[in-house]
Amino acid sequence: MNRSTAPGKHDDGLRVPDGSTANDSRGCFSFSFNGEFVTAMEGDTVAAALWACGIKVFRQSPRTGAPRGVFCAMGVCQECVVRVNGRVCTSCNTPAEPGMDVQSFSLYQVDGAST
Repeated sequence: MNRSTAPGKHDDGLRVPDGSTANDSRGCFSFSFNGEFVTAMEGDTVAAALWACGIKVFRQSPRTGAPRGVFCAMGVCQECVVRVNGRVCTSCNTPAEPGMDVQSFSLYQVDGAST
């Protein structure tokens, strides 16, 4: 499976090239993040899968453009908000599923076009 080349990606070695971890027997699958395929494992949240693939920036602040990603990891802070199959949600509380379409979230996004 492909690993994402999205901005914010760092090769931190958390996953080996086939998408598994060195000592993990869970099944793996892929979903897309901003049009690039990333690898996830059974039981991952969207945030965990993105983080494990080296993607740390999920969106930019609408006010300053500063990078945003996982902060509290429990759904309270809303920093990791993304669109999953068109629905706005916190990525840290959303289970990763095969084939899902995950997009960076823009506060000013209307009908797929940023304003």
